Amino acid sequence: MVRKNVKRKKIIAIIPARMGSSRFPGKPMANLAGLPMIGLVYRNVSKAKSLGLTYVATCNIEIYNYIKSIHGNVIMTSKNHQRASDRCAEALEKIEGMLKIKFDIVVMVQGDEPMVTGKMVDKAVQPMLKDKKINVINLMGPIKSKKEFVDKNCIKVVHDKNMNALYFSRSPIPYPGRNGSQYRGKQVCVIPFQGKFLKKYRKMASTPLEQQESVDMLRILEHGYPVKMVKIRSETYSVDTLRDLQRVQKYLGGSF
Repeated sequence: MVRKNVKRKKIIAIIPARMGSSRFPGKPMANLAGLPMIGLVYRNVSKAKSLGLTYVATCNIEIYNYIKSIHGNVIMTSKNHQRASDRCAEALEKIEGMLKIKFDIVVMVQGDEPMVTGKMVDKAVQPMLKDKKINVINLMGPIKSKKEFVDKNCIKVVHDKNMNALYFSRSPIPYPGRNGSQYRGKQVCVIPFQGKFLKKYRKMASTPLEQQESVDMLRILEHGYPVKMVKIRSETYSVDTLRDLQRVQKYLGGSF
């Protein structure tokens, strides 16, 4: 992988990935479009023009060795993290110490988002480049079906008129009716943080709603900080189960 000018672009993407998913053990190494899924995500994210560097953060030697085998950037992290954002915060501190660089922006891209593209990463970062007061951003995609709306693996989000998140939930929100649908979508896990704020996140106490919903962003909302949402029109699906993997494989078809 060609290394970009890191000092010129102090923006890093970190892809957290682990083998121990309760719903789909070993999913980062599952074959998708001819590659282990984590390899596909790494390749897609690395195409973003806004990035200076891309890393995978993992606690598993299988993932570490694979990323090394494709000449990618990877760093080992603790096995004790419950949240991907905490894993990324640890990775950021290790990478900065190793490279002697402080990154301004850290884009967390979940390792189970194989349909994410470099252009999505670039779009997610843009508001933060224009306004340094924004601490964290989430991409928000469309919900295409009732089945997806009620799926607990699809994290729904509602936002206010200023595109700040009001709540994230695995349950259907808002109540289905004639009004309000323009204020809802699903979380696409492309999440830029200000580097300093990601480190602050790691020091924040875990919160009740975060634990109840198992959603990182609720820790931020519960501590009183806004989460800016950025809409995309692209149809994307994360991989939480074997069935999801099969659906994404069919969707990608011969594109890769």
